[in-house]
Amino acid sequence: PHIGEFRQNYPHIELQLNTHDLNIDLLEQSTDVAIRIGALQNSTLHARHLANSALKLLASPDYLSRYGTPETVEALEAHTLLGFTQPESLNLWPVRLANTDNKLTITPDMAASSGETLRQLALAGQGIVCLSDFMTHEDVRNQRLVPVLPGLTEKQVQPIHAVYYRNSPLALRIQSFIDFMQKTLSSQPWNCQ
Repeated sequence: PHIGEFRQNYPHIELQLNTHDLNIDLLEQSTDVAIRIGALQNSTLHARHLANSALKLLASPDYLSRYGTPETVEALEAHTLLGFTQPESLNLWPVRLANTDNKLTITPDMAASSGETLRQLALAGQGIVCLSDFMTHEDVRNQRLVPVLPGLTEKQVQPIHAVYYRNSPLALRIQSFIDFMQKTLSSQPWNCQ
């Protein structure tokens, strides 16, 4: 949603946007900069922190009116759970099983490789999903999605980074994009510590 403003501010920078929910090799894909969400793995890439976004369990009001609102973590077993095909770590939800220190690892009833696909499925009343606030903030604000088990959900924050190779001075176009994204994302209402 912020690309229009970037293009207005920097009309001479040519953009090519590729979206993937999996990490790509920047050199192999001839990519200047990638936005990565979640903990970074050790690599030869440089990173700049842009923002943080919390995870929440969500469902549409329609889904909850048809199937009921779960009151316990264990009650989720009776619901349709929407999750990721990969990586499996995205199916570790920030709620704890009763009387344990273990977080809930779901086996999705319906899985997708894309967070946006899962968001659309949740909006269409297809189940309960765990997604980041940066994707769902407006849906929650407009009550298209509502929190599920908010009192039992632990605060789990995903960092958002720009990653890039830096073997020489950073190109001005890349520096401009990263600076813009950092300023823009750090001021978003979903950005948390």
